[in-house]
Amino acid sequence: MRGGNEPKVARARQLRHVENDAEEKLWHELRGRRLNGFKFVRQLPIGPYFADFACRDANLVVEVDGSQHADQRRDRYRDETMNGNGWSVLRVWHIDVLKDRRSVLDTILAALSGNMTSKIIAPDLKFLPSEQLCKSRRSPSSALRAPSPRERGEGR
Repeated sequence: MRGGNEPKVARARQLRHVENDAEEKLWHELRGRRLNGFKFVRQLPIGPYFADFACRDANLVVEVDGSQHADQRRDRYRDETMNGNGWSVLRVWHIDVLKDRRSVLDTILAALSGNMTSKIIAPDLKFLPSEQLCKSRRSPSSALRAPSPRERGEGR
């Protein structure tokens, strides 16, 4: 985001300071490449929206939703916009992050590793793969993985 749109940067910073308890607990698990080496960022601007968490390497957005998001038309448009920008969207419930965080992390890993490739809409989970993800998953050599320390420039 360096050198990006200053109003969006300011808004993203503001949103990072008002995260809820579920987002805070999930961020503790995702930050610093703690989840199998995948790098996540918070409040990434995508179009007119801000993703709660995003993994740029995998083009995956993770949204933590409270009960106010149940069947919201605005969320459907937001998901379509993010999908249209090449992002897969995974929506998990706030209560699940608080009560069963390990299961939420396993679900995020499944999305990152390519074990989730088709649209899922269930009472406790929503996954909308991007069109690009669906196409890339058809070829077996394109499995998503975290970059190695060498690829990140940390090794010789």
